[in-house]
Amino acid sequence: MTQKVALVTGAARGIGLSATNIFIEEGWKVAMIDRDADELHAAAAGLSEAKPFVCDVSIPEQVDAMIAAVLAQFGRIDALVNNAGVADFGPIEGTTFERWRRIMDTNLDGVFLVSQAATPALKDTKGSIVNIGSISGLRASTLRVAYGTSKAAVIQLTKQQAAELGEYGIRANCVCPGPVKTKLSIAVHSPEIIAAYHDAIPLNRYGTEREIADVICFLCSDKASYVTGQIIASDGGFESTGVGLPALRV
Repeated sequence: MTQKVALVTGAARGIGLSATNIFIEEGWKVAMIDRDADELHAAAAGLSEAKPFVCDVSIPEQVDAMIAAVLAQFGRIDALVNNAGVADFGPIEGTTFERWRRIMDTNLDGVFLVSQAATPALKDTKGSIVNIGSISGLRASTLRVAYGTSKAAVIQLTKQQAAELGEYGIRANCVCPGPVKTKLSIAVHSPEIIAAYHDAIPLNRYGTEREIADVICFLCSDKASYVTGQIIASDGGFESTGVGLPALRV
């Protein structure tokens, strides 16, 4: 089996599903990973080059079993996209340890566990890792004490991976999305928040899931063969503009 294989976590929807579709368009096979079995199987239906694997990336035993199943199915892993994540925004004083751990379990522990379990296979293919961070990991903001900290840790983990795994030919990079137009963001962002984001983003708009996924797939491709250890904000220039946005402080 020589066709390249990408393993994408959080693949049932959003950026993960968009990346899955782009990989398939570019001739890859995809192992789609998600803990939401119903959504995952619905998303994978009709995608002949993709196979769904139900897994909670925060549980080591499930991760080990998932990697074994992917290798049994495809025989190789050429790219790992650590996209699975949860968001839970709230003030510092209102963030219980349980909320803190729930975010860290998936956003940070999941990235570590899946990357570690996939490393032997990635050594064989001289493959690549793309971790999904956030502009919330690059710049502080209100209500993101757990989420922002988890994503900042993912950024540092990416650099550690690049430094240690480079000798095996494995590349590791991190994509940090800015505000993205999704069903969830449209549902929860008030007109005031949307206007505030537009004012603060040099491109004056939200990004799309496809635009973020394009960057992910580029970093996994041979076109990025000398790119590693990089933190790329796909955010319309938002990270460059500093802090502000009073409308987001409620």
